[in-house]
Amino acid sequence: MSCTKKENQELLKLYQDLRVSDVSDGMDRMMMHEAGLVSPRIQPLFRTRAVGIARTCRYLPFGGAIPKMDPVEYKEWTSWYYGNVCTYFWMGEIEEGDFCVIDQSEVDAGLMGANNSLSGMKLGARGFITNGGVRDTDELVLEKVPFWSLCVSKSTVHGRLKFDDMNVPIAIGGVLVNPGDVIVAD
Repeated sequence: MSCTKKENQELLKLYQDLRVSDVSDGMDRMMMHEAGLVSPRIQPLFRTRAVGIARTCRYLPFGGAIPKMDPVEYKEWTSWYYGNVCTYFWMGEIEEGDFCVIDQSEVDAGLMGANNSLSGMKLGARGFITNGGVRDTDELVLEKVPFWSLCVSKSTVHGRLKFDDMNVPIAIGGVLVNPGDVIVAD
């Protein structure tokens, strides 16, 4: 289902005061027992809550070879990598009220960190969830960025992840998430 910006804002108002347990109870009453509850393996960085409209993207394991190089060449290669392999095109589409849902194929790599998460918040993101790693967590907690992840990662994405697609159905913590779904997290 595709909604207009106005319809999305109206949906968010309806959900803004609901807890996850309230939404879960409502889904049970609608006989949707098997839908919507993300695995408890995916945890928030701190106690918080957020409500937003799903903006989805998918990354896959890189699987390629990392060439041998000196530090100067490595810096050039990482620039090439971000521009051609592990891109962030979806961030340019973030709108007010979006909840960024990122399928990282459970790869332990910090696709998101302080810089890009804060940029997403500035664009209007309400929160982030990934089935992979997140880094720079001290700063994300300090800045109160609502973020749920499978793990806290020390590594970056170079040689670990490649961009696959955006605005497509993805799976996070055993749940199918479609672009435009309402996300309620606490």
